[in-house]
Amino acid sequence: MTLLMNHPLIRSLRELKGNPRAAVLTELLFGIPYNLFAPFFSVYMIALGMTDQQIGGIASFGLVLQVFSALVSGAIVDKFGRRLTLFIGDLLCWSTPCLVWAIAQDVRYFAAAAALNSLWRISLTAWTCLMVEDAEERHLVHIWTWIMIFAVCSAFFAPIGGWFVNRYGLVPAVRGLFVFGFIVLTVKAVVLFLYSHETVRGVQRREETRHRSLLDLLSEYRSVLSQLLHSRAILAALSLMVITNIYTTVSNNFWGVLFTTKLGFAESQISLYVALRSIVMTSCFFLLGPSLTNIRRFRRPLWIGFGIFIASQAILVYMPPHSVFWLSLSVILEGVAAAFVNPMTESLLAFSMESNERARVTAMVYVALILAISPFGWVAGQLSALDRSLPFALNMVLFAIGAALVWWIGRTVTFTQPVPENG
Repeated sequence: MTLLMNHPLIRSLRELKGNPRAAVLTELLFGIPYNLFAPFFSVYMIALGMTDQQIGGIASFGLVLQVFSALVSGAIVDKFGRRLTLFIGDLLCWSTPCLVWAIAQDVRYFAAAAALNSLWRISLTAWTCLMVEDAEERHLVHIWTWIMIFAVCSAFFAPIGGWFVNRYGLVPAVRGLFVFGFIVLTVKAVVLFLYSHETVRGVQRREETRHRSLLDLLSEYRSVLSQLLHSRAILAALSLMVITNIYTTVSNNFWGVLFTTKLGFAESQISLYVALRSIVMTSCFFLLGPSLTNIRRFRRPLWIGFGIFIASQAILVYMPPHSVFWLSLSVILEGVAAAFVNPMTESLLAFSMESNERARVTAMVYVALILAISPFGWVAGQLSALDRSLPFALNMVLFAIGAALVWWIGRTVTFTQPVPENG
């Protein structure tokens, strides 16, 4: 027990206070409902009569709308505060879409829900600022690691969703999971609001913008864009985030389709493999986490992670149907790769941003990110219509590009200390 309590990740969790602690610990209340319904999302859409192209189209439609929500997010977060913006945003972008998904009948419902859900970019900017602005640098990587741990640990509950699907049928079960998601995600928004406080920088920005309109604040984005374009560190971190987010878009929308059609597994089994991936990721976070504390030593973990990702996607492309062994191996490799890549890329992005303009810089970074990845939902849909394994061949190419980017970044970019919060 003493050895466990002295583990660097456990020690850092115990040392967290205030907003970082509240943001990290409430992540379970997001992860549990999300991991119950997310594995069945694409097959739920197909069961309601949607095609691969429509699924990809909805994904790209949502990403296009996210450009606008990400663009205004910095100004909104500065004017109304991180805490209040996050509370209202979470109700609009997560709680409400869950109700729409629960009663969905055709593509119109999914388009409406995608429009509401696109507002999560505003919540993301507010949540990121709330979590990291008052955090110590030495905790930064471990904070993101804990976010990943709680997110993937939540997927341990995914087999419960599989049981409901097997017991009640796909559509009725998933509708019930969305209703459950509405309840828990609403509770999460309320709890985080009650146990957090406005950050020091958030109070400053709220005072500075009190008598200014949103349009006036948006007009200042030109200088923020210039700052972004002249920061090699931000551009480097952003390029890696593009790779991982395209992979996430492809996998979230088409892994379940590949699983149930070309690979021939039952819909109720999806959650078992989601749970397996989560177990592997959680184990690797604890095993690898203590060694991933120096943000500036990013090359080796990212090279290893991208290499393992390529192997996992290659298995999906070439494996025979109904092969439990090969599918399990692919899922295990994905879990290991994510443990190397995800905390490091998120930390590089957070570390590279100048803190006194974090909200607006974050907004512009996510606008650029969404613009880069938005076509790939449609592209993956077209590829999936030709062959259900082609989206994962696309992932292989992207991870190879990611490995090359790591080499280039390591030779040309230096990650330096951001400006302190009190300026």
